[in-house]
Amino acid sequence: MSQNCDQSQCSSCQSNCSQRKVSLKEPANKQSHIKKIISIMSGKGGVGKSSMTACIAVALQQKGYRVGILDGDITGPSIPKAFGVTQKAVGNANTIDCVKTKTGISIMSANLMLDTEDMPVIWRGPVIAGAVKQFWTDVAWGELDVLLIDMPPGTGDVPLTVFQTIPLDGVIIVTTPQDLVSLIVKKSYHMAEKMSVPICGIIENMSYMVCPDCGKKLYPFGQSKLYQVAGEMKMDILAQLPIQPDIAALCDEGNIEQKDVSFLEEAVEKIIEKIKLS
Repeated sequence: MSQNCDQSQCSSCQSNCSQRKVSLKEPANKQSHIKKIISIMSGKGGVGKSSMTACIAVALQQKGYRVGILDGDITGPSIPKAFGVTQKAVGNANTIDCVKTKTGISIMSANLMLDTEDMPVIWRGPVIAGAVKQFWTDVAWGELDVLLIDMPPGTGDVPLTVFQTIPLDGVIIVTTPQDLVSLIVKKSYHMAEKMSVPICGIIENMSYMVCPDCGKKLYPFGQSKLYQVAGEMKMDILAQLPIQPDIAALCDEGNIEQKDVSFLEEAVEKIIEKIKLS
């Protein structure tokens, strides 16, 4: 390798270099034709990442886009529950068919392949990561404008596998206001940066609550540091959202598609612009 080589032009480089970068990207299933792919990630659990994934999917679908959700949280899948999907995924030796929600959103999740939805998935990390990769290579997604990947929390095996093997067009980071979470946001940011995946922006969920009597904003998790963290990371702020108990209730009922998602209108427009979705 040349002393001045930065490894950024490996694909066109003619030298026989031992440090040449090799792409680990995997081709999608032959029956999948997907325009854009976005992963939704968080550094920790409990920030509402899966519910935000579901709401973003509903918002995009209501705008006329064909949307799919790959539930990458193998050990704690929640996407089928949020949409009230109980039908099991079927397929053959080479292809798995995704399942449609009431309004036509395509989904694939580990829960759609278990005998019962409360059956635990007791697998080690590499097996879990392999299952997520199979949801990309073996599932027939059909014609989609956007595929959302609901990632498990953290920066471990599954996020690494997704970043390495799936050609992502962007990452959305979901967080809440606590100081600890702000630190973990930076870990997610740096992971995406190191993997050369563009960041669409950050959504701060459960940022505040509105008093039903006086309308005053209350901050049960402390004052937000969103603008400070986003400024340090040079990330765009997609949305700063209040606590919305009805989202959890609708997810529990399997009726998230009934949620009024107009609160995400501006965020979704920014996402569409970021990934250049036509």
